[in-house]
Amino acid sequence: MHLQRLDDLEVRERRVFVRVDFNVPLAQGQVADDTRIRQALPTIKALVARRAKLILASHLGRPDAKLSISSG
Repeated sequence: MHLQRLDDLEVRERRVFVRVDFNVPLAQGQVADDTRIRQALPTIKALVARRAKLILASHLGRPDAKLSISSG
């Protein structure tokens, strides 16, 4: 299976949906470790440099409700 790289895609003036992992640890309402955010920056900057219209999606924290999985 051939996976396309960012350089293989034509993104100029196109909307690009990027799922980022910004689920960072918080301490007293502040970001305690920004490693995940910093790791996403090269991709974000490369897309901006190529004039892509970015849509970033992430989540923060875990859902309050417990999830149940049933089979059958």
